[in-house]
Amino acid sequence: MDDEVVQRVFQEGGRDYFQQQPSTSTSSSSSILQSLPLHVSFDHGYYLLVKSIQELREKKEGLVTVGIGGPSGSGKTSLAEKVASVIGCTVIPMENYRGGTDEGTDLDSIDFDALIRNLEDLTEGKDTKIPVFDFHQKKRVGSKAIKSAMSGVVIVDGTYALHAKLRSLLDIRVAVVGGVHFSLLSKVRYDIGDSCSLDYLIDSIFPLFRKHIEPDLHHAQIRINNSFVSSFREAIYKLKCRSESPDGQSTFFLKDEAQTDNFIEMYLRPPSANEEARINDWIKVRQSGIRYYLSLGDQRIVDKNFIIRPKAEFEVGRMTLGGLLALGYNVVVSYKRASTSVNIGSLSLSLETIDTLGETFLVLRGTDRKTVGAEALRMGITGQWLTKSYLEMILERKGVPRLNTPPLVSATSVSHNQEKDIAAPKPIRTTPNLVSRLEDLAQPWTRSPTKSKMEPVLPTWHFASSDRSHGGLVGMPPLCGQLDNLSISFPQVHHGGVSMYFMRRLSHVAATGSSAFRDTMKLAPMPDSYDLDRGLLLAVQGIQFLLENKSVPVIVGIGGPSGSGKTSLAHKTANIVGCEVVSLESYFKPEQVKDFKYDDFNSLDLPLLSKNIGDIKHGRKTKIPVFNLETGSRSCFKELEISEDCGVIIFEGVYALHPEIRKSLDLWIAVVGGVHSHLISRVQRDKSRVGCFMSQNEIMMTVFPIFQQHIEPHLVHAHLKIRNDFDPVLSPESSLFVLKSNKQVAYQDILNILDSAKFCSSVQNFIDIYLRLPGTPANGHIAESDCVRVRICEGRFALLIREPIREGNFIIQPKVDFDISISTVSGLLNLGYQAVAYIEASALIYQDGKILIEVDHLQDAPSPYLQIKGVNKEAVAAAGSALKLDGSYTTKSYLQIILERLPLVERSYSGIHTHQAARLQELVESIQSQWTKQGGSTPSESSQSREVSPMDGIIEDMQCRIRRLERWHTINTVLWTFLMSALIGYSLYQRKRQ
Repeated sequence: MDDEVVQRVFQEGGRDYFQQQPSTSTSSSSSILQSLPLHVSFDHGYYLLVKSIQELREKKEGLVTVGIGGPSGSGKTSLAEKVASVIGCTVIPMENYRGGTDEGTDLDSIDFDALIRNLEDLTEGKDTKIPVFDFHQKKRVGSKAIKSAMSGVVIVDGTYALHAKLRSLLDIRVAVVGGVHFSLLSKVRYDIGDSCSLDYLIDSIFPLFRKHIEPDLHHAQIRINNSFVSSFREAIYKLKCRSESPDGQSTFFLKDEAQTDNFIEMYLRPPSANEEARINDWIKVRQSGIRYYLSLGDQRIVDKNFIIRPKAEFEVGRMTLGGLLALGYNVVVSYKRASTSVNIGSLSLSLETIDTLGETFLVLRGTDRKTVGAEALRMGITGQWLTKSYLEMILERKGVPRLNTPPLVSATSVSHNQEKDIAAPKPIRTTPNLVSRLEDLAQPWTRSPTKSKMEPVLPTWHFASSDRSHGGLVGMPPLCGQLDNLSISFPQVHHGGVSMYFMRRLSHVAATGSSAFRDTMKLAPMPDSYDLDRGLLLAVQGIQFLLENKSVPVIVGIGGPSGSGKTSLAHKTANIVGCEVVSLESYFKPEQVKDFKYDDFNSLDLPLLSKNIGDIKHGRKTKIPVFNLETGSRSCFKELEISEDCGVIIFEGVYALHPEIRKSLDLWIAVVGGVHSHLISRVQRDKSRVGCFMSQNEIMMTVFPIFQQHIEPHLVHAHLKIRNDFDPVLSPESSLFVLKSNKQVAYQDILNILDSAKFCSSVQNFIDIYLRLPGTPANGHIAESDCVRVRICEGRFALLIREPIREGNFIIQPKVDFDISISTVSGLLNLGYQAVAYIEASALIYQDGKILIEVDHLQDAPSPYLQIKGVNKEAVAAAGSALKLDGSYTTKSYLQIILERLPLVERSYSGIHTHQAARLQELVESIQSQWTKQGGSTPSESSQSREVSPMDGIIEDMQCRIRRLERWHTINTVLWTFLMSALIGYSLYQRKRQ
C-alpha cells in the first residue's frame, strides 16, 4: 500500500515531471491524487512523506520542494520539524515573510514575491538569503543565508504554503488539518450548543479559513488528519516554590545563555458557564509578542510536589481570540508573567514574576520526574513546594469575577452577502479502499475530525454500589448510599458543600480501618472506550480519585493482548504518579516457560502472586520474584514495600484482569490495539497481494488463537477501556537513530565515550527468522519489506512488521520491540508464511542511558558489526565521529549483508544458502512442535479444520475456478494476438510481392 501511495505522488508529476509530459497528452491536467486523495493519520502521513521525498529525490535531478500547509494549530510545523530531523533538509517558515503587521494569518501581510525569489534561487542552484522576523519587535531584524548545496530538499511551512502563487514551485503538496483547530471547534460547539451553524462558528474563530485557506488544501496530494491535541505521554514535570532569597540562585541567571521572555496569560470562561468556577472548562490564551498560543483548560495533574502538564499549547491567530470574545467568552483572569530561564542539561530553571500577585517564583522543569527531583536536591532548593497554578492563586486572593451577560448568538446573524462571498468547497468524493477513517462525509474532509465524538469534557470517576438491591454501599451508613448517583470528579473534589459533607463521612468511615468498607468501594466503569492519550489521563485521575477516597494502597491492573501497549501505558502512568510496576512475567513457573507457554494462565504462580498482593494490601513488606527468560528460571527475589508517600502499585500482563487476579485489584484497565491490530492488517494485506482474501476475524483466530477465548472475555469487565491506535512503528515520536559500521573499534575507545557513572554492559544471543508468503512479488530475491521478521532472544519472540527508514548514513527504526507468543509465530506458519532466511548472532551491549553501542557477531560474517543507537540524532553522530567511524557506515540490513556474501549458485530457490536450509527447517519444526505440545495445530491440521465449513469450501472452489479462467483468458488473448499478427504480416508480405 505504501509503495503504491508513493507512486501516486510521482504520477501527480511535481514541478519537473509535469513539464516533461507530452503536450498532446490530455491526462496531464488531471491528477490521480486529486481524484483519489489520500487521507491518513499524522504518523502515517509522516512516514509516507519521508518515503516520498526519498524516492523523488532519487528519480529527479535538482532540488525537491515540499509545501506543508494548513490552519493554525493543525500541527503542520511539528510535521515539518520531524521530517527535517530525519531528512536533514532546510525548512523555510512562511511567518518570516510577514510585512510587520501583527495580524498573524492575514494573507496580505505575506511577502510572496520574496519567498518565490528564494525558492527560484534554490531551484536554480543559487545561494539565497531568507528574512528573519522578530515577533517581540514585530519587524524583520535581518536575514539568514541558505546554501543550495546544503540539502537536496526544501520544505515550505506555513498557513498559505499551498497557495496558488506557490503551487507551481512545489513537487509535493501536503495538507494538515486537525489538532487544536478541530479540538477548539469541538469545544466551542459544546459550550454554545446547536444555536449556530458550523460555518458560522468557523467564520467566527477562524475567519480566514473558509475563504483563503481551505480551498488551497484541496490541492494537496497527501492529506493528513491530525487527531493529536494534548498528551501526557511526553509530559512536563514541574517543581515550583517562592523565591524567598533569589540571590542564592543568581549565579544561574547571570549567564549569557539566560533567556528573558514576557508573556500575557488570560483565561476565557465559556458563555454557558455558571457562577461556580470550573477552571478545566476555561480556555487559556498566552500572548508572546505577536504570537498567540492556546490550550483548552487548565490541563494538569498534581502528584505529591509535582505539577505535571501535557504538551498542549498550539499557536493560533489573533483573530481567533477576537472571535471567541465575540461569541460570548469572557476574560475572567489575565496577568503578566516575566520569565528569566536557563538550561541545566535537559532541565530548565526559571525565575517567574507574576504582576497580579507581586511575587517571584522559582520553577524547575523537565521531562523526567526522577531527574527533576534529583536536580532540586542537588541545587539545595529547600523552599516550600507549591502545587497551585498561578490562576488558582489569583482566584484565591481576588475571587472569581461575576458573569457578564453574553451577547446573543444566532445562526442568522451572518448576512446573505457574506455567505455568498465565502463559498464552502464541495466534499471530495473518495473511494472506500483509499479512504482511511473518514467518519463523516457529510462535511468536507477539512472540517471532519478524525475521531468521532470528540468530547471536550472527560467523564469523571465515581463509585458504584456492589449491592444495588439495598440501594447503597454495603457496610456504609445509609447516607452514603446516595454516592451511587453522586459523581465525584477530579480535581474539583473540594467544590460544593454537599460533596464535602459526603467526603467527610467517607473519610471518617475509612479512618476506622474497616476492611469491609474498602472491599465494597468499587469504581463504576467508564461508559465508553478511549484513545491512548485520554486513557492515560483517566488512568492517572482514577488512581488519584482512589487515593483521596479509598486510602492507600491502590493496586492497579493493566491487561491486554501481547503488543497492545499495556507495558508502555503502565510505565508512563508509573512515571506520572511515581510508583512501581510489576510484570506478571515475573511469576512464570520455570517448568511452563521451558515449553514456551507464555500465553497459558496456568504458567503463572498464582499462590505467590496472591500472597504478594495480600502483603501489599496489609502494608507489609513482600518479596517479588525476578524471572530470567533466557535461562527460564527465577534468578532472585526483590523486596518491595508500598510506602504511604507513594501508595500505588501497578501489575501489568496478559492476564492481569483474569477473575482470579482482578478480584484483588482496585482499578482495572484494559488495552487493545497496537501492534496486535497492525499485524492483523499486515497479514490481510499480504494475503490479498497473493490473491487470497481473509477476514480479520479469521486471521485473529489463527494468529492470536488464545486471545478471543481466554483473554478478551476478561477485558470487557475493565473500569477503563483503552483503544491504542498509536503506531510506534510509524510514529516519529518513537524513532531510534542507528549508525552501523563493520570497522573494528577497541573496547577502551567505547568506554571513553560513555558516561562511566551510568555505564552498564550485557550479552545477548538472538536468532532472526524471516517469514514470507509464497507468491509475494520479489523479483527473484528476498526483500526485507516483503518479510515479517521474528526475533528469538532470551527465550522470547519479538516482531518487526515494517522496514525501517534509511536516510543518509542513518537507519531510523522503532525504539521498541513487540513481544509475541509462540502461538502467533505458529499461526503465521499456519496461514502459509514460509521461513525463507535466518540469522544467528551474539551481541555485546554497552550503554549509559543516552547512547547504546552494540557489537554484533554474525554467524556467517567474518568480522563483527558495530551499531550506535540513540533517540538524539546529533548525539549518535557525535559518538560515531568520536569512534572515527565516519566514511565506514552502511545502511544495509543484516539480511542483505548475509545474502550478498553468498555465491549465486549456492543459493536455493528461496534465496538462502543451501547449508542454512537444514538449520532453518529445524527451527521451524521446533516452533511447531512446541505449539503442538500446547494443544495447537500444525499447518496441515489447520487447513483441514478450515475446510470443514461447506461455505468456505464453495468459496475457495469458486476462487480457484475464477483464477483458472483468468489464466486461460490471458493465454487465449496472447495466442489470438499472435495468430492475428501473423496473418496480417503474411497478407502484407503477399501484397508487397504482388
